Amino acid sequence: MANFTMADVKKLREATGSGMMDVKKALEEADGDYDAALEALRIKGAKDVGKRAERTTAQGLVAQSGNTLLELLCETDFVAKSGSFIELAQTLVEHADEVRAADGEAFAKAELNGKSVAEVVAEESVKLGEKIVVGRVGSLTGDVSVYMHRKAADLPPAVGILVAYTGDAEAARQVGMQAAAMRPKYLSRDEVPAETVEAEKRVALETAKEEGKPERAWDKIVEGKVNAYYRDFCLLEQNSVIENKKSVKQVLSEAGTEVTGFIRFEVGQE
Repeated sequence: MANFTMADVKKLREATGSGMMDVKKALEEADGDYDAALEALRIKGAKDVGKRAERTTAQGLVAQSGNTLLELLCETDFVAKSGSFIELAQTLVEHADEVRAADGEAFAKAELNGKSVAEVVAEESVKLGEKIVVGRVGSLTGDVSVYMHRKAADLPPAVGILVAYTGDAEAARQVGMQAAAMRPKYLSRDEVPAETVEAEKRVALETAKEEGKPERAWDKIVEGKVNAYYRDFCLLEQNSVIENKKSVKQVLSEAGTEVTGFIRFEVGQE
């Protein structure tokens, strides 16, 4: 029988995040040699990560620190609500707020404790037994209001909103709640890509033709459809959830507040 103790098993489990049976088997095969067992488990963990490469990461959380939001994805809500996963997300978002990487891809290359962020995440993936991916990362400048939304009481926030503003903090917080509920894609119509507008116009025109609308009404119909798109997807043009007879822009103006930008991340949603 291999010469090792339960203390060795405990130490090896903490170092690798491996299950009890895997740790005991590694120690037995290594004849009680802790370092050899550790290496074997790390090799096994790396192989398992490779096998997980094609799995879907539809669960996770949104974390916030300072002026930065970060989306961290995993496979199951069981891992999403685990202490280790939540701690990892907070460590990452605090670092992201320091380095202000342009996006998730750039952040993955940033150094954290002598390793790249990608390497840190890969090591945690081995320990937690699931594929873990850094999703989106975004930062704003100036004063920001933060709104985090949980979809279930036992899960971490799955929706996070940052609102950059000048003026009244409460008005900005309400805009964050608006963005959480109404899912805007842009701040104003000026941000909507020209190709998106043209696509909406084409759809509206072809629909009017198919429905047999008179040609003299086509321009007005197209204009109405495009304006409806702006009201649906431009934050400042949406009907306010606080005062639904006014736009968000009108409510902000009355509060002496200007919103200059926002970031909205929802787990698994673009």
